[in-house]
Formats: sequence, C-alpha cells, structure tokens
Amino acid sequence: MRNPQTRRHDAHFADALPMTDLSLDAVERARLCDLMYGLGPEAPTLLEPWTTHDLAAHLVIREHDYSAAPGLVVPGAWGRFAERRRQALTRKDYGTLLATIRSGPPRGFFRFGWVRRVPNLNEFFVHHEDVRRANGLGPRTNTAALDEALWRNVGFAPWFLTRRLRGVGLELEWAGTAHVRRARRGTPTARVTGLPGELLLYVFGRQGVANVEVSGPAEAVDAVGRVRFGM
Repeated sequence: MRNPQTRRHDAHFADALPMTDLSLDAVERARLCDLMYGLGPEAPTLLEPWTTHDLAAHLVIREHDYSAAPGLVVPGAWGRFAERRRQALTRKDYGTLLATIRSGPPRGFFRFGWVRRVPNLNEFFVHHEDVRRANGLGPRTNTAALDEALWRNVGFAPWFLTRRLRGVGLELEWAGTAHVRRARRGTPTARVTGLPGELLLYVFGRQGVANVEVSGPAEAVDAVGRVRFGM
C-alpha cells in the first residue's frame, strides 16, 4: 500500500483542486481511496456481502477491463462473465487495486468531459457513501459546487433509475429551494425531498440510507416505498 505521507499529499491535493465540474470526480475518487485505505480490505459496504476489497475490484473492472465492464450493467451471460472477472481480481493485493483507482481514469472514454461530470462523479460519490454509511459515518456537508453538480446529475435519466415504479408519478425536490424535477409521470404523484446527494442516493437504490422525506397521497407514497430503484 501507499505510505501515509503519500496519502496525506493526495488528500491535500484533492482539497486544493478548484471545484470545477471536471475536478469534482477527482476529489471524490481521492477521498474514497483515502477512506478505503484507512478502513482496510475487510470493511463492510452497503453492497452486501461486498467488502471494500470487493468494491475496489469492481471499480478497477469498470475503468480498466473493457471486455468485462459492460457486464456490470448488462445482465445475463455478460453479467456473469463480469462477476467472474471481478471475483478473480479480488485475489489481487488490495493496495495495488487502490493505487490503480487513485491513478485516475485511463486514456479514452473515461476521460471525456461528460463522462467525468456525470457517470464518473455519480459512481465515486455513491460508492463513497456506500463505504461511509456502512461504517457508521453519516451524511457529509457538501460544497455548493458539488450540490449543484449532483442536482444536475439527478436530472439525467431519472426515468431509467425509477423505471420499476408503476401506476404513480414521482417528483424530486431539492430541500430548501424551489428546484423540482419530474422523475416519472403519473397520478397520484409522490415527492421525494432532500439535498442533491441524498436524492442521488435515493434514485440509485440506496433508499434505506438516504436522508429524504417522501410526501404525497398515501397510494403514491406506499408505491414508492415498495419499489427498488437503481440500475
């Protein structure tokens, strides 16, 4: 594993980065790696039964194994292939996996601006919270720039992440503001209110830990409570 002095330098570097759209994913990446390093390879995550070692393997597969990466979201034979590759990677040294993640996106697709601003930021933010909250660490106070970026990302394809919801509508509201997004059309309509990061966690299937309030007609609220969101 990397020595503490190097990790301290990385943390200071992440804190010093200007909060532009193209640096937020780098900050989340660095802080997630710091947290996973500190907790060690056997720490729990919200993705039971995965440990931090399992999650590290997943993140490496996603960016560095182009043959298996599509199987992380595509079910069936491709998904089973990706899982075999991920399990094999868990036999690799945990520190080496973290160093690969920390090194940043490889050349190509994952360096495109839109990819960094949306799927990469979502990936590292959500998995950062998967580790934090499984280990007793509560919600963070995000910067204004991060809140704005996460709210923007909440608006990308919420219909897909909430596609299992049937027969009712769903709105997402940024708590304390007038900002509202429609996730699904329908009547009656439930509304989920929270800060942008909490709303992102909610639509990514972390309903049990997201700090939100669900309101609206009982039929709609009950329907939302029964469904599983996310990929």
